Amino acid sequence: MIDSTWRKLATLTLVLLIPLATACGQRASGDGTAVVRQPISVPAVPSGASAAAKASQKLPVVVFLGDSLTAGLGLNEDQAYPSLLGKKLQQEGLPVRVINAGVSGDTTAGGLARLSWLLNQHPDVVVVALGGNDGLRGLPVEEVDHNLREIVRRSQAAGARVLLLGLQMPPNYGPEYTARFAALYPKIAKDLNATLLPFMLAGVGGVQTLNQADGIHPTAAGQEIVAKNVLPYLEKVVRELAPKA
Repeated sequence: MIDSTWRKLATLTLVLLIPLATACGQRASGDGTAVVRQPISVPAVPSGASAAAKASQKLPVVVFLGDSLTAGLGLNEDQAYPSLLGKKLQQEGLPVRVINAGVSGDTTAGGLARLSWLLNQHPDVVVVALGGNDGLRGLPVEEVDHNLREIVRRSQAAGARVLLLGLQMPPNYGPEYTARFAALYPKIAKDLNATLLPFMLAGVGGVQTLNQADGIHPTAAGQEIVAKNVLPYLEKVVRELAPKA
């Protein structure tokens, strides 16, 4: 079951997007602005709601904290990998409530800033898919490391399991930066006992036919592959959850 928790609410000045496969930018509108989704509250199920609606409240809640890759930039929301994963888990007999908290252009600092609101939704699992925009801006690896660790720690302290989706930078960012950036994710996952998918864009990043015309964001077919990459890791985490009463 999927909650549509983000809507088009504001416009920001369009930031020049670097045409790299791991980029995670904003969507340009026709007048040269970028549209960003903003959070809206998830309403509680009213006392007079149907039995099915009440039952949905007992399903595990999976929050996807990410950027435009998670938001499904340029696609319908049901084509983004969080929605696809909700359907795939349903088919596996593991129904969940999916909250797609992807915001185009977001960084690890932005994700950390809005984490408290998301944790108020009492997620059972937080899928962290951030860092691409930090890397493209050449932000210090230490800063990215700090923000990701805080996101993982606070999510775990709130009682959620964490699945960390790794990202990589293209080689033209220099071998040292590229290596240090890639090493962030496994080190954080090991130190904080989080589940790790080493590279969420495996089989998609850099493949022209699986990315949109900007060369950055996956097509619907590309999102399908991302969902397949994530599925076994997320399925394992969901299976480990204690059933809700």
